[in-house]
Amino acid sequence: MTNEHTTISLAHGAGGGAMHSLIDELFLTAFGDGPLLQKEDQARLPLADFLARGDRLALTTDSFVVSPLEFPGGDIGKLAVCGTLNDLAVGGAIPLYLTAAFIIEEGLPLALLERLVGSMAEAARLAGVSIVTGDTKVVERGMADKLFINTTGVGVIPAGLNLAIGSALPGDKILVNGHVGDHGAAVMLAREDLGLVGELASDCAALQGLIQPVLAHCAGVRCLRDATRGGLGGVLSEIAGASQVSIQLVESELPIRPQTQALCELLGLEPLFLANEGMAAMVICPEQAEQALALWRDHPLGRHARIIGEVLAPSSPGRLSLMTPYGGERLLEVPHGLQLPRIC
Repeated sequence: MTNEHTTISLAHGAGGGAMHSLIDELFLTAFGDGPLLQKEDQARLPLADFLARGDRLALTTDSFVVSPLEFPGGDIGKLAVCGTLNDLAVGGAIPLYLTAAFIIEEGLPLALLERLVGSMAEAARLAGVSIVTGDTKVVERGMADKLFINTTGVGVIPAGLNLAIGSALPGDKILVNGHVGDHGAAVMLAREDLGLVGELASDCAALQGLIQPVLAHCAGVRCLRDATRGGLGGVLSEIAGASQVSIQLVESELPIRPQTQALCELLGLEPLFLANEGMAAMVICPEQAEQALALWRDHPLGRHARIIGEVLAPSSPGRLSLMTPYGGERLLEVPHGLQLPRIC
């Protein structure tokens, strides 16, 4: 990008030449697509694109404030795309479009912004979606933490598909597609103030390619959630509460990396409540659990998929517990606050 500045200045948000240069040379170059290149205040999208794929519109929005902006396995740009697309995918939607709004703090290095925008564009390209409209604001130093990104995702839900958080039934099985807590652990290690060293990487990934084959072949999927903030334990507690059932996990079946487990033991954290950015938790009828497991293991993002527990009769609605290797049971309680701030 050609610019006399090496960092973002207030001029980049003032509506003049500097702002137009930033938009044209950075954002339009990275995200350039039909609707975006029209430079209108809205994206004009043909209804035929939606009607050809389903009968309901899916809409989600999210804001991303992770610190640091770059971490092993990802960055805030990739996170903004994957996190929003996953919120669509776990509801059964086919993601089609994204919007992106940037709140940039004065002084952010332009080279860093270029890397993050490029990462965002690549994540969208790999996921097969278009970033079709957006916004940029620049705020004074101290009014933001370098960069905040808000994204809105638009998709379509195929006719006849109805996934709901309150639909789990006794006997249903719980599946996950990958390791627990990788994102949270990677971000912790990337924070210099903790003084920790490790080789963990975030699991940040777009999950629609993993999810859609299961939905196409397994009519017994009750619900899906992406285990982000609050982690796997958080979303399973939500499912148990909404469905008025209990959920029991089997500790020996939980796919937790030794490095993540060791880090949590060092800091006194529970890995089940660490954030993930490439993990889906599925509740499915017992007759189709093995079929769904095989489909997930055929996908690169599901090589480590496992059946980790089951739904129990609602003697204690909303209860989440862990069966230990010694036959005991440990109650899992969602933390009142955050285990670790600014994780996604």
